[in-house]
Amino acid sequence: MRLCRRLWLSPLLWGGMAFAAVFAMQAQAQAQPPVRVGSKADNEGAVLGQIVLQVLRHAGIPVVDRTQLGPTSVVRRALLNGDLDVYPEYTGNAAFFFHRESDPAFRDAAQAWALAASMDAAANQLVWLRPAPADNHWAIGVRADLARTQRLRTLDDFSRWVRAGGDVYLAGSAEFVESDAALPAFQSAYGFTLRGDQLLVLAGGDTSATIKAAAEGTSGVNASMVYSTDGALAVTGLVVLDDPKHVEMVYQPAAVVRDATLRRYPTMRTSLEAAFRPLTVEVLRRLNARTQIDGEQASAVAADYLRTQGLL
Repeated sequence: MRLCRRLWLSPLLWGGMAFAAVFAMQAQAQAQPPVRVGSKADNEGAVLGQIVLQVLRHAGIPVVDRTQLGPTSVVRRALLNGDLDVYPEYTGNAAFFFHRESDPAFRDAAQAWALAASMDAAANQLVWLRPAPADNHWAIGVRADLARTQRLRTLDDFSRWVRAGGDVYLAGSAEFVESDAALPAFQSAYGFTLRGDQLLVLAGGDTSATIKAAAEGTSGVNASMVYSTDGALAVTGLVVLDDPKHVEMVYQPAAVVRDATLRRYPTMRTSLEAAFRPLTVEVLRRLNARTQIDGEQASAVAADYLRTQGLL
């Protein structure tokens, strides 16, 4: 007769084993190099960077906070040099990274992401995770009363108004006024020209300043350069003019991560894509308004957003 002996463990011993297993998993995670999270230094960059940081931290992944590091050139170089592991970038910027500004693929959301992902994977071993649906591109906004009286809804309408001698006075940064990807591109595509005395060029690239000038009519300003997800748009009532000719490339935010980091922490993909998926233009405007207008900390705004989405 074969005798079977069943191993019996007391609840206390089982609890000790479970604690040891959890401790071992935490020790293993801590033994791995932390994920260095970067972001751009602007308002939206700060919020997106905090979303990435807090999602990873909540997932038990060790992180180092290097958000609000600087402009695109600085953050991108840090990622390429191995000084960062992940940061939020915009799909349209890949066109400039790879000198493909004229490629029509970057005017279509799905194609822009696919092309950015394939080029960066091949050249730099970087992975573009699925982007947010929001498209944060340069645009022109006008006062609501002006849009109503002059029937301005699109840049075609704006061009008609300018060519008819409309009393336009637009505030923008030097980059917006001079960059081939901004105002000159709009003028070329829609057939209008703003004279020097129709432009108020402000130092820096802070759209909250140009939007405020237009909303309040400062020095006669009635139009402004904007980004389509600007928080100030949520409270000033400026009308963002549609771009039916798709002059601007698609700029959807996505987490870009080093391939080696993603292989080390594969759960990053699911967690970060879930956090970016609800970020529509309207949602980003509201989040940006809390930092731009209300002066809240980006970390608090990101935490509220993640809790609302059930991700914290």
